[in-house]
Amino acid sequence: MNKLKIIFFGSGSYSIPVIKMLTSHGLKLVLTTETDGELIEYLESNQIPFLSTKVTEDKQISKKELWSKVQDIKPDLGILASFGAIIPQYIIDIFPHGIWNIHPSLLPQYKGPSPIQYTLLSDDTKTGVTIITLDDQIDHGPILAQESLTLKETHTTEELKHTLFAKGSEMIETLVEKLEKGENITSIPQDHTNETWTEKIVKQDGQIDLESPPSPKMLDKMIRAYFPWPGVLLYWKTKNGKTKIVKLLPEGKIQVEGKKEMQYKEFVNGYQEEGELLLKKLNLIS
Repeated sequence: MNKLKIIFFGSGSYSIPVIKMLTSHGLKLVLTTETDGELIEYLESNQIPFLSTKVTEDKQISKKELWSKVQDIKPDLGILASFGAIIPQYIIDIFPHGIWNIHPSLLPQYKGPSPIQYTLLSDDTKTGVTIITLDDQIDHGPILAQESLTLKETHTTEELKHTLFAKGSEMIETLVEKLEKGENITSIPQDHTNETWTEKIVKQDGQIDLESPPSPKMLDKMIRAYFPWPGVLLYWKTKNGKTKIVKLLPEGKIQVEGKKEMQYKEFVNGYQEEGELLLKKLNLIS
């Protein structure tokens, strides 16, 4: 069995299962756009070599910082998951077996930066994970593997990120083991005529107007899609004249600025009639 030299590109705690798996398959370096947080703590505590790369304004990773480091390792394969920056072609060309990207959707559906959020907002009944070979276009390369997942009415973006990247890790390991054994790995081109695209989620996407709230169904989808970030929030003027930021959370929870999160019943008990009126205005209670 051939031992590979692998470089991983990724960010966020959701990529940790992939890194953990790759440590048994020749992981030599992790490249991330992060400088602190749960991922960095994991890498440091497990003594996994990593480099925090700089990202320029156009989201290109720094050539100077990566070129010599990657060249020195002479890697066989790259794996990418939730990296958050564009890999230039001159980096892709270093890898004889290419760079494999874990994308949390059923490509060619939901290309771009926010596939999970768009899946939930679109009220889809299923989602999935697609492994593609990276090329010089966004989420464009041929498909190496794809698996679907039935969605639950309670799924949130946070839950799906953990679930889908864990599934992606298993799919990548299957492919890596084939490569180690010298087996052929086939791919199929995407049907780009059926592609759909997503845009970057911004903080304002989760803000709602109390005077014209979304429908109950849309509000539920927003709460789940925008959890944990940017969250669904509104500005609420209380009877004492103060304006409070109110966050709407999954599982029938609500959080007033400066307070702990609570169930709707607790909120009404605490804020009495004005709390009940707020929830009724949002169609969260009858």
